[in-house]
Amino acid sequence: MSEKLEQIRKKIDTLDNKLHDLLMERAALVTDIAAEKKKQNLQIVHPAREAQMIRRLLARHDGPLPDGAVVRIWRELVGAVSLLQTGLHVSVTMPEGHEVYWDMARNYFGSVLPMKRVSAPLSAVASVREDESSFAVVPWPEDGDENPWWSYLLEQEAHNMRIVCALPYGCEELDKSSAQHRALVVSKLEFIPSGDDHSFIVVRIDPSVSRGRIFDVLKEMKAEPLSIHTKSGNATGTPSYHLVEVNIYMDQKDERLAKLEQKFSEQDAKCIAIGGYPTAPTYKPLKIKMAKSSKAPKAPKPPYKAS
Repeated sequence: MSEKLEQIRKKIDTLDNKLHDLLMERAALVTDIAAEKKKQNLQIVHPAREAQMIRRLLARHDGPLPDGAVVRIWRELVGAVSLLQTGLHVSVTMPEGHEVYWDMARNYFGSVLPMKRVSAPLSAVASVREDESSFAVVPWPEDGDENPWWSYLLEQEAHNMRIVCALPYGCEELDKSSAQHRALVVSKLEFIPSGDDHSFIVVRIDPSVSRGRIFDVLKEMKAEPLSIHTKSGNATGTPSYHLVEVNIYMDQKDERLAKLEQKFSEQDAKCIAIGGYPTAPTYKPLKIKMAKSSKAPKAPKPPYKAS
């Protein structure tokens, strides 16, 4: 082994020790914060605060370590200390053939937080309602679903449940994930602004009002609709329920919800904010340099021409 290589390895060993010391110090501080919050009856977990932390780190990041690795490292730190030590659990919806939800949940919550599989999204939501789980990972909504999981967030006993995060948390700029490869996280946590958020509101309204009309009114109110998923009503008096994703932070106190209800007062409109999520970081596609393979030697020419 060369002397230069040995010197580099010693520097890495020294840095590893320093990193370990800092990790232990950080874990102790987080534990102190959690204990103090518990005394004051404050919410311990803050997805918005965690998103702000990741954004700050990525903004100052430089060098060969990929952005995605930075996100994974700090998500693991959050799961290993602030989540684990508060006794939290996760229920993950696992329809047959959709193991991707488990992978996304593990990447976000970390490798040590207890997680369990459930077969249906309603079971995952129910586990949070009954305080059997702290988080429910559920599939991204599908348009036309006759019994969508999100409709149960409107029930009286579930008013303290809301969407607080979206998965995967972070992806490459060119990654166009389909709904089958995205998920939402439901919890009893408060949905607070992170500075860059999307929100979900449910508009209960007479079926005569089109989705396009709802979109137009929201745009007039500077709330750009990004998607809509509908549980259709009928002409016999059953209202339609529209789950609308908008590109801003909105909670139940947002005056635009009252204005939207007023705009459609004759159609018996009711608007309910059911949470949202901090927008996840995107990073440039990782360029992997492949080792150049040596060209295969050319076959020797025959010493004579075939007759």
